[in-house]
Amino acid sequence: MSSDVLEGKLVRDRIPEIIRENGAVPVTYIADPEEYRRRLELKLVEEVDEFLGADDEAKQAEAADILEVLLALVAEIGLDPDQLEKIRCAKADERGGFANRVVWTGNR
Repeated sequence: MSSDVLEGKLVRDRIPEIIRENGAVPVTYIADPEEYRRRLELKLVEEVDEFLGADDEAKQAEAADILEVLLALVAEIGLDPDQLEKIRCAKADERGGFANRVVWTGNR
């Protein structure tokens, strides 16, 4: 399923309600599991692109959007946020994080 074939876009759960409150009538449907997962993946790319194009102040809200989509995606693969954090911590313990700004340019 490619993104150019998909009509519409995945939106947050309350968006149809907000549209109705503003006097319009939203046209929506519920995606099946396969489509939902694909749309979440596309949404993640969209949110990362928005983050990269934002100024520092807007990056805060965009980072929250990325996290929301990521949490939905990991739920789709059977992880809850606590499990994800444990995996993240284990990787950080084993390989480190990114706080030291280390850039690798190859080996000698």
